[in-house]
Amino acid sequence: MFRFTSSFLTTFIYPITFTARIIPKHPFFSTLGALSKSLPPRPKPPPDSEIEESYLKGSGPGGQKINKTNSAVQLKHIPTGIVVKSQATRSRSQNRKLAREILAQRVDEFINGDQSRSAVVGAIKKKKSDSAAKKSRRKYRLLDEEKEEATTIENGPIEIPELSNDTRQDTSSHDGNPTTGSSPQSGHESPGGKHDS
Repeated sequence: MFRFTSSFLTTFIYPITFTARIIPKHPFFSTLGALSKSLPPRPKPPPDSEIEESYLKGSGPGGQKINKTNSAVQLKHIPTGIVVKSQATRSRSQNRKLAREILAQRVDEFINGDQSRSAVVGAIKKKKSDSAAKKSRRKYRLLDEEKEEATTIENGPIEIPELSNDTRQDTSSHDGNPTTGSSPQSGHESPGGKHDS
């Protein structure tokens, strides 16, 4: 550590040390490596002799740099007749590079069909998304079944054991004598329906 002192300021300078961090392998990245080995190679753009290149004025957002300059690139592959256009950036050179990549991909799809790189990648992505959707459906189906079981247990029919006639009479009497009358009340009502007072 070095120390510099002036009348207004004291500065400490610490030596810089670098440490290396070991990053553990993640299953996601190892899967990507395995997939890239099994994928077809990236298609290369066709030679310039098979391409007609033209520069166009762009459209959409981007201001004057897009609308008043010929920065958009349009390529036509002469043997197949495929036409692509790129105006992803405001730079013509970057748009040329992107247009050639897109053209190479389209030509690969046209020539190889289901064996092209984009078709294989699309099939892998579809398989993964289908697997994730199936897993999600299974999860929510199990949750719904558990919820239904819980509600049938809570709201299910409660079975009360049947009582014999003797037990009913014993439980309905207030003073210990079994009641045989039709009224559960203790005789406060007269036969005419009026209360005794």
